[in-house]
Amino acid sequence: MAANESASIFSSASLAVEYVDSLLPENPLQEPFKNAWNSMLNNYTKFQIATWGSLIVHEALYFLFCLPGLLFQFIPYMKKYKIQKDKPETWENQWKCFKVLLFNHFFIQFPLICGTYYFTEYFNIPYDWERMPRWYMLLARCFGCAVIEDTWHYFLHRLLHHKRIYKYIHKVHHEFQAPFGMEAEYAHPLETLILGTGFFIGILLLCDHVILLWAWVTVRLIETIDVHR
Repeated sequence: MAANESASIFSSASLAVEYVDSLLPENPLQEPFKNAWNSMLNNYTKFQIATWGSLIVHEALYFLFCLPGLLFQFIPYMKKYKIQKDKPETWENQWKCFKVLLFNHFFIQFPLICGTYYFTEYFNIPYDWERMPRWYMLLARCFGCAVIEDTWHYFLHRLLHHKRIYKYIHKVHHEFQAPFGMEAEYAHPLETLILGTGFFIGILLLCDHVILLWAWVTVRLIETIDVHR
């Protein structure tokens, strides 16, 4: 009985969202995005899209989202808004962070990204425009991924702060006492794997199109870089 009521509520909510969507003006960016997406499908293989495309999306978005915070740290006018004014940032710290990021991105994360194509093939995850989910379904699945990842992160993050293991793994992430956006993925390789697992659980459970991979990584990067500024 409860299951039927829940299904009815979700069905009603879905119909309501679809009705609101029908009232919205046509998105002027939809047609250019559709053309660009189909052009990508016509010019690149699924392996190239899933592997190199995912790598480019992650690297481009990560450093793009980090850029404003990076620049603000060294603009005199913006320094008055810095919370820890007694801990000025240095280019040496930025360079040290950048080198660790490159190692984590290309020697830890990239091998995992290489499995994206095989994941989409095994679970028959579509790439085509015709089966791309509507915006509200994409947002709903990103929200589901966020809930799953945040729950995983909360408990595993607390575990990494345990006094018996903190100095071996998580201490690396807290090396910079005045955090900045680029530090978001500055971590011990084991931490990258442990906390990063939460990112993939939602994908395993909720992914219905390859676009969700890129939408979810966008949301997750915005969130984690923002909380480290």
